[in-house]
Amino acid sequence: MLEWWDGFWAIYSTVIFGIGINAMLALSIYLTLSCGLLSLANAAFMGIGAYAASMISMQTELAFPVALLAAGVAPALVALAVGIPTLRLSGVYLAMATLGFGEVVRVIVLNMEITGGPMGLNGIPLKTEWWHIVVILGITLFVLARLRRSKTGRAFEAIKEDEIAARLMGVNVAGYKLLAFVLGAVIAGVAGGLNAHYTFTIGPGNYAFENAVEILTMAVFGGTSNLIGPVLGSTILTLLPEVMRSLKDYRLAANGLILIIVILYLPKGIWDPAKIRALRRKFTSSKSEEVA
Repeated sequence: MLEWWDGFWAIYSTVIFGIGINAMLALSIYLTLSCGLLSLANAAFMGIGAYAASMISMQTELAFPVALLAAGVAPALVALAVGIPTLRLSGVYLAMATLGFGEVVRVIVLNMEITGGPMGLNGIPLKTEWWHIVVILGITLFVLARLRRSKTGRAFEAIKEDEIAARLMGVNVAGYKLLAFVLGAVIAGVAGGLNAHYTFTIGPGNYAFENAVEILTMAVFGGTSNLIGPVLGSTILTLLPEVMRSLKDYRLAANGLILIIVILYLPKGIWDPAKIRALRRKFTSSKSEEVA
């Protein structure tokens, strides 16, 4: 039994780790989308967190939790500085601005000696264990579930549905938007720190435009009306390339196609509680008719 598990883990551990990391990234963009923010900066925040944690681990003797703390704090500070002027925008304009921010981060990292330039950082200590990801993902889900039911979560929902009406009702729209943006950056940054300490190496190309699109696709594909959707979407889209390895070179095109199909035909994602309840009622009624 133990030998079977060792063989299974050796083959599929990377995929399992990937599902956990991608679930956190999908949840990070779920948080910003829940406040009506179409931000494409989460890949950049992941990169900032990855580099911050990696440099602490490589250049100091500090413990791994300190590196993960830095992975959350560094992108949070950047998000705070960037969000104050940027979150005045909305919709596609915010998406373009945050996409531009991501490109600026990539170019800066590409040209800095401390970050290893185009070669990135290699020899990062392998400190991430499976239980680190399970615990942090569990904490993230717990915090977001509590947040969703709180006054802050209701404010997020109000801003998403009608920003003008929310403002007229006394909701601090700018403050709550900034809070969602910063918290999303923290989650993405911690995911980057965990990933860096598992993959052994990071580079500027790991946090480019296609990664931002991939994170958005995972969240939208699964559905952003609840917490199950982003986790489900990230799981499916992490497993899909492994099943269809021959098409891995077309991953970006596939993500774009999935995004278009979901927006057109499944606007609430594949996990839509209302649609699931309707199907369940239909199935129950049809089964009752058969019995009768």
